[in-house]
Amino acid sequence: MLKVNGNLGIEEFYDVIINNKSLEIDDSLIQLVENSFNFLKDFSENKVIYGVNTGFGPMAQYKIKDAQRIDLQYNLIRSHASGTGGVIPPIYVKAAMLARLNTLSLGRSGIHVSAINLMAELINRDITPLIYEHGGVGASGDLVQLAHLAVVLIGEGEVFYKGERCATKDVFQKEGLQPISIHIREGLALMNGTSVMTGIGIVNTIYARRLLNWMIACSAAINEIVEAYDDHLSFELNQSKKHLGQRAVAKQMREHLADSKLTRKREHHLYENNNDNVAVFEDKVQEYYSLRCVPQILGPVLDTLNHTEKIMIEEVNSANDNPIVDVEKRHVYHGGNFHGDYVSLEMDKLKTVVTKMSMLAERQLNYLLNPNLNNILPAFVNLGTLGLNFGMQGVQFTATSTTAENQMMSNPMYVHSIPNNNDNQDIVSMGTNASLITKKVIENGFEVMAIELITVTQAIEYLKVKDKVSSKTKKLYDEIRELVPIFTDDVIMYPYVNGVKDYIINHKA
Repeated sequence: MLKVNGNLGIEEFYDVIINNKSLEIDDSLIQLVENSFNFLKDFSENKVIYGVNTGFGPMAQYKIKDAQRIDLQYNLIRSHASGTGGVIPPIYVKAAMLARLNTLSLGRSGIHVSAINLMAELINRDITPLIYEHGGVGASGDLVQLAHLAVVLIGEGEVFYKGERCATKDVFQKEGLQPISIHIREGLALMNGTSVMTGIGIVNTIYARRLLNWMIACSAAINEIVEAYDDHLSFELNQSKKHLGQRAVAKQMREHLADSKLTRKREHHLYENNNDNVAVFEDKVQEYYSLRCVPQILGPVLDTLNHTEKIMIEEVNSANDNPIVDVEKRHVYHGGNFHGDYVSLEMDKLKTVVTKMSMLAERQLNYLLNPNLNNILPAFVNLGTLGLNFGMQGVQFTATSTTAENQMMSNPMYVHSIPNNNDNQDIVSMGTNASLITKKVIENGFEVMAIELITVTQAIEYLKVKDKVSSKTKKLYDEIRELVPIFTDDVIMYPYVNGVKDYIINHKA
């Protein structure tokens, strides 16, 4: 059982959304929420508080009568449950719910504790609201997407339950759950925040790290296949650069190749041998950049990923709605903590480095498929008859087109603000879009990676070196071979590519 204590890390998110661990809210947080709610109830009696006794956005100039306060919140929720487009998969919605639960548990929102408790129940029972991709501009937070969460909490809308899309009221009845009631500002508190973009962003970091580790393992394996010199991975060379990411990637590759019988020492072949009579070296003195510069290419990916993860965790542990309730100082502060620029910028950075990762995978794949580059493998790593059979030729088109799509989607959302809301929201973050596009870029990256992994195993097969590769490459080879048998005759490839993609998304390298 995971205790939600207002300080969630990436491990806690992993436990809940990947491992389906149940959670409970720490008693101290329950007390914070109750104190915040009671303070706001008293404080707002004779004061003008945005979203309590005023309209919303540019309609805040309108005073709301006391008798209409409850209707105001319900109207906000129902009117903004207006998303369209694709449906956000439940795992990402679950992350968004955990993010919202955590930030509202900090006692800065004046929300009734029943909303926190019901969200926890929904997470534990694996009931996830139907939330659409389109609708958020990421400035008053994820207003539209979070409205789809809020509408479920009031017992309306739709949810995913046991793999089926169902009416919320039917599921609540079956599970014995009671919708929340509006007390003060539950509608605004639930909707006015960055939790959807952040929840998706956290899942993105989890999958991006998994993709990176597969990329590092595959890069190491290719260095073995071509019997590359190993000094480009050396401690001494990489330590001469100050970047922690580069050093870490090089170290991970050295560990991967520790027991390889294929990588070569430069001193054994080019330093000690007498090469005075050689005019042209048959073997390459240095490998192509896609093999030799992996630490320098993937190092920035790792450094960016680490920073993005840090920002996502800071955001999820922050109060990110408006206004902010301060019980200790007995005050309510109005501002813009719902603005998603931190998340938007980090998602743009993350999708950029993931695209670079997919570009590296595509270039390594091309190197293996082109005999004029590698000089050791048949065209398209074709284990059949050249001319009659095609090997990996067809799937290269898929890898190339998918990489091109990633390059196009790497254009930033962060600077694509469009004023809206009667110009009340005159500069916005587009953070929700940024997170969703990054999700797509990562999924594309796994597709390219799957094709490269199949090609690597075919190359190992052709060269008959599976007993010479490192133990870690042999493990990788065995895992892919369980999914893709050796093929010499041409086969329909898409089931194998999709099978490997699904495997590497759901398994660590």
